[in-house]
Amino acid sequence: MKLAFILASSSPFRQQLLKKIIPEFTHFSPDIDETPEHNEAPEVLVRRLALAKANAAHQHYNKGIVIGSDQVAVHQGDILGKPHTVARAQQQLARFSGDEVTFLTSLALLDLETDKTQVVVEPFTVQFRTLSEQQIANYIAKEQPLNCAGSFKSEGLGVCLFARMQGNDANSLIGLPLLQLNTMLLNWQIDPLAL
Repeated sequence: MKLAFILASSSPFRQQLLKKIIPEFTHFSPDIDETPEHNEAPEVLVRRLALAKANAAHQHYNKGIVIGSDQVAVHQGDILGKPHTVARAQQQLARFSGDEVTFLTSLALLDLETDKTQVVVEPFTVQFRTLSEQQIANYIAKEQPLNCAGSFKSEGLGVCLFARMQGNDANSLIGLPLLQLNTMLLNWQIDPLAL
């Protein structure tokens, strides 16, 4: 019987990334509260949210491998999520100008039949260029990155904001660490090359 894969995300970027190694999967939008708990560390937050998204699949499915993911930007110890408004996007990018930001992308695998799980957090650091107010305004107007952690899309014009990037997997910056996903699937004797 063919193994079913389920992506617990409505993100078109995560869907595009997942298609690179798993050509057929279903997806749903998990309805979870993403509010950080009091004094919750960024790594703990993204790990918890990826698992919560994966576990939300129990409401819709009874078998298959669920893939959940979450991402936060961390700057000077502060967790910065999605801006949702132009004003907040401007504030985030102005704050990042000339500085480093670390993006933590979590990945959770859940086997719905056995409830086995694996969870990892992949860090990726971006050094931002020194940006003018006009550059920030132009970027936001062109890409509307209001639903992106850190207020940019690295798969698009967002790369123009960066001086340097450092990490194991650039896919994690877009929202799904594929190198880790491959390793986690292999841990469960699931070889994407054999799908």
